[in-house]
Amino acid sequence: MRDYCLTCSSPADLSNNYMEQRDIKYVNFHYTLDGVEYLDDMGKTISSDELFEKMQNGADTKTSQVAVGEYETFFEDILKTGKDIIHLTLSSGISGTYNSACIARDSLLEKYPDRKLYVVDSLAASSGYGLLVDGVADKRDEGLNIDELYEWTEEHKLNLHHWFYSTDLSFYIKGGRISKTAGTIGNVLNICPLLNVDYEGRLTPREKIRGKKKVMQRTLEMMKEHARDGLDYDGRCFISQSAFFDEAQKLAEMIQETFPKLNGKVRIYPIGATIGSHTGPGTIALFFWGDKRVD
Repeated sequence: MRDYCLTCSSPADLSNNYMEQRDIKYVNFHYTLDGVEYLDDMGKTISSDELFEKMQNGADTKTSQVAVGEYETFFEDILKTGKDIIHLTLSSGISGTYNSACIARDSLLEKYPDRKLYVVDSLAASSGYGLLVDGVADKRDEGLNIDELYEWTEEHKLNLHHWFYSTDLSFYIKGGRISKTAGTIGNVLNICPLLNVDYEGRLTPREKIRGKKKVMQRTLEMMKEHARDGLDYDGRCFISQSAFFDEAQKLAEMIQETFPKLNGKVRIYPIGATIGSHTGPGTIALFFWGDKRVD
């Protein structure tokens, strides 16, 4: 019997069914929709499609991370069951939640000095964060103890690649991530920026590509270039999407044709409320295991 619990937070953008099947607990971020607060609970309360439809119709969204007190309650409820904890947070490059989790950890370890509570900065987001959690769960199930699992996670977390693009820059403009002028010109010229998550866990623009077909092909090329063992890649591959399932399915089919040794089919998940409130609809994100991120 395992003597520890693997945990993460809701912006891992997987599914409640997946979390239950893999025995992974998660703590909820929060968001407001037109002034009403909700839990980001992986679509249980409000589905991603419903959220993005409301956003397209002008609804205002804001997000908030897990507070220190919420972390303390979440962690202590598990510690009281007699289990230690390894917790992966959303990337510190886009959220302050790692610091909040560490403050909660330090407070609880004073109360439970004989227990172990590891906090890992995933340096990952959305279903890339989820794919890291998935890989950690695999190693847990192979029998690693909590110390070995923590070391493995820290050693391998930068091997998780994120490549994503957006076909609608409206919500990047609204959130101040790009200027109104640049975003308007980009929309008019059908510019789809290709971004990734760098080695510090930050969202980083890499290329400006004109047209959906070209940016999709370029995204596939990034996987060819960076995937572990190249075209012989035999790991899992996740895609997340915001109200863009058909486009995501096309990319998944291209990947499955290109990488015949994949571990199962590409899994497609909706981008959740925390990340989706900033990207808006029209985003595709690709995640896989590869070479170590160095910039």
